[in-house]
Amino acid sequence: MPKNNTTPGHSPKLTKVRKLSIAGVATLGAAALGFSLVPGHSGTATTDVAVAPAPVAYSETQIQDVKARITDQLATADLKTQDIAAKQKAVADAASKKAAADKAAQKAEAEALAKQQVAEPRVTTLAAGRSAPIHVETVAATTYTNNLDGWIRKSLSIMAKHGIPGTYNGLYRNIMRESSGNPNAINGWDINAINGIPSKGLLQVIQPTFNAYHVPGTSWNIYDPVANITAAANYAADKYGSMDNVNSAY
Repeated sequence: MPKNNTTPGHSPKLTKVRKLSIAGVATLGAAALGFSLVPGHSGTATTDVAVAPAPVAYSETQIQDVKARITDQLATADLKTQDIAAKQKAVADAASKKAAADKAAQKAEAEALAKQQVAEPRVTTLAAGRSAPIHVETVAATTYTNNLDGWIRKSLSIMAKHGIPGTYNGLYRNIMRESSGNPNAINGWDINAINGIPSKGLLQVIQPTFNAYHVPGTSWNIYDPVANITAAANYAADKYGSMDNVNSAY
């Protein structure tokens, strides 16, 4: 009967063949473990030598494109800077103009206030003056008598306003010679009467002469004493310098 090699408490003895088998299995296990630790790239061999990067080549076109892009970026930045500066200047100018306008308005307001302060006492004085009784001197209108003296004096007043020379004596003297002081006198026998334009009135004036030398403010009626005297004096001033210079038919 064969011996029992599996007695409890005793390990069986390894034969040489078994030892070799165990060693092989251990070797295979270590190899498998080694492969499992390598990144999963089958067929890729690793090495301790560093691989130098390959040089990158740039074409002239690429360089020019880069330069152009940089130039455009710089130009855009410069325009933005100029735009910002222009806006800042516009704001500053507007502020300066507003300040000047405000200053001018303040000055005008101050001047107006000063004028008002100066004017107030004057207004008060005027108001006080108005409150006092106002004395109005009434000047009576000049009245003239309805006779030869009154007609001559009224004519002299009108002549003075129009710059027509003549005196009371010169007018009176010629009136008395021409019509004896009759305002309705008419000459029916001289050359003027023969020609159909007789002399009329105090100073015996024909109608064309009266119309030509009529003085504004007087009647257009040739028989009106004041209108007749004033028109005749205006004619004599034009022809002789003054009625005072007339001593005969004129």
